[in-house]
Amino acid sequence: MTAIQQPSGLYVQFAAALDLRQNARLHALQRALLADLPQGVNDLCPGYLNLYVDFDAALIAAGAVRAWVTRHLAALAELPQAQAGCVTELPVRYDGADLSEVAARTHLSEAEVVRLHSQDEYQVYAVGFTPGFPFLGEVPAALRLPRRDTPRPRVPFNAVAIANAQSCVYPLPSPGGWNLLGTLLTTLYDPGREQPFLLAPGDRVRFVPSDGPTPTLPEIRELWPSAPRDPAFVVEEAGLLDLLLDAGRRHQAHVGLARSGPLDERSARIANALVGNPPGTPLLELTLRGPLLTAQRDLVAAVAGFGMRPEGRPVQQSFVWRRGETLRFIPTSLGARAYLALAGGLETRPFLGSSSSDLLGRIGRPLRAGDVLGLAAQARALPGFASPPPTLPGQIMLRLLPGPQASVEALASLGSAPFRVTGLDRMGLRLTGPPVAGGQVISEATPAGAVQVTPAGEPILLLADRGRLGGYSKPAVLHPLDLPLAAQVRPGQLIRFRPDLSGTPDEWAQRWHMQAQASEQLT
Repeated sequence: MTAIQQPSGLYVQFAAALDLRQNARLHALQRALLADLPQGVNDLCPGYLNLYVDFDAALIAAGAVRAWVTRHLAALAELPQAQAGCVTELPVRYDGADLSEVAARTHLSEAEVVRLHSQDEYQVYAVGFTPGFPFLGEVPAALRLPRRDTPRPRVPFNAVAIANAQSCVYPLPSPGGWNLLGTLLTTLYDPGREQPFLLAPGDRVRFVPSDGPTPTLPEIRELWPSAPRDPAFVVEEAGLLDLLLDAGRRHQAHVGLARSGPLDERSARIANALVGNPPGTPLLELTLRGPLLTAQRDLVAAVAGFGMRPEGRPVQQSFVWRRGETLRFIPTSLGARAYLALAGGLETRPFLGSSSSDLLGRIGRPLRAGDVLGLAAQARALPGFASPPPTLPGQIMLRLLPGPQASVEALASLGSAPFRVTGLDRMGLRLTGPPVAGGQVISEATPAGAVQVTPAGEPILLLADRGRLGGYSKPAVLHPLDLPLAAQVRPGQLIRFRPDLSGTPDEWAQRWHMQAQASEQLT
């Protein structure tokens, strides 16, 4: 009998509706767990109603995670009172794209919408989705409208918005489905500041109607030194998207930073191993079209993955790259991403524990012509180490597990016909195909590989740079072993899903959730 694949995540549920006291208890548990992290727990992501524990099932069993959480819950002797955080006044220019529509749908004037939205203080229940993005409550009942059925691909910088009982600020341009009321006139998140985040859970916010210019976007925080100690190569011509990455930025979900890291962790690990580097050593992820790079010293390098091959060099075999030689990449028809590793790794300037680029968070940037990257360390590596040649199936079939909001109907629809990739980036894959039953939830963590489905029935497969919190239904999650395969999907490609329908909806829910207290205490 085949063992049932358990999710590599767990939602610890504190309430069924917004509740300040339970939210305070949720954050108390997050702080306690963060101070006692066992090996294999990747992150803790607090939302309005629950705390998501992300873990690596190859390193720690789901039962051990539940026992660890239960022990710390028992140590929270009593329900803490919601602590009054500092009050921050936020100036808002009420000029949002949806202001007139919100007024019409709520049968109010625009002036009344502004007055109601700005009359009371809001509690910061969580910070997430993108860096510094505050989830606020509660919106006056007269203003409560659901999210848009289809999210906008790009919400403008500093947009102030509402959805149901929640309000928020988009501190960076990003996708989003909330109703836009105005523009914030101060900066909530700046990776260049000593304290990057203005707000924290427990703080209180008051919106103040104001006039004035929109602030400028924060500067990008560079991830490599402008003058490396030991120059390795110069960029003669940038590729389509060449990013510096390491194993990813762990334990920062509570402030909304993406995990990042290689989308195809398997190929990145192979590239590093071929030149004798430990897993997670900083390297380059190259997408669809590679760069032209000229060596500044003799190097030992390796390329692994798909979508391109180094001209005149072996794939998945380490080779000598002589000083003065230019490395070129030839596009191939299969796959999307390859990884270039150098023996000794790349010299970096880490941000909050990681050297991984987070483009949405303005941490790092793609390579551009003239950049010079350096070696982190001298390494005595020998060329000629090889890994079996990579292969990709002609038709991509991705395995699905029941997700946090799984239903037989949604899983069956996902497996019923191919889906076409209509848009992709490091946040996820937008898909078109048969309609899938979706919906909305109170914002909570989004697992890696979650298939998020909007009320319009449009699935989005979430990848490493996804928003850490989201409010759309997640009926399925990609099997973790298929994440590297999803990373190699190309624009316009057809993919198929194979859902695992073993078990019942109640059993699926039990795999994902545990209660922080008896169900009768949930409010």
